[in-house]
Amino acid sequence: QVQLVETGGGLVQAGGSLRLSCVVSGIIFRLNTMGWYRQAPGKQRELVAAITSGSRTNYADSVKGRFTISRDNAKNTVYLQMNSLKPEDTAVYYCNAQLYDSYWGQGTQVTVSS
Repeated sequence: QVQLVETGGGLVQAGGSLRLSCVVSGIIFRLNTMGWYRQAPGKQRELVAAITSGSRTNYADSVKGRFTISRDNAKNTVYLQMNSLKPEDTAVYYCNAQLYDSYWGQGTQVTVSS
């Protein structure tokens, strides 16, 4: 059974920081491209950041320079460090694992107050 469990969301003031974690089980974590997506109310889910099995990263333009994705293959965990948060970063953040299939976590709410 594949499980992706996100933690670390919460309420933070604009300019603050949060660190999201996603612990993965049931797949060979190190082979998967891992991604963080977000979905704000009334909007489509969008890619925030991704990291390949070789640790190559890519970011949405809106978060470049503020967010950092990383992975720890020994812990089957992917992280999203979010700094200089803005109210427009408010969304449910989802962890995704992608190789031959795509798996999703349940999501964690991030709310940034102005």
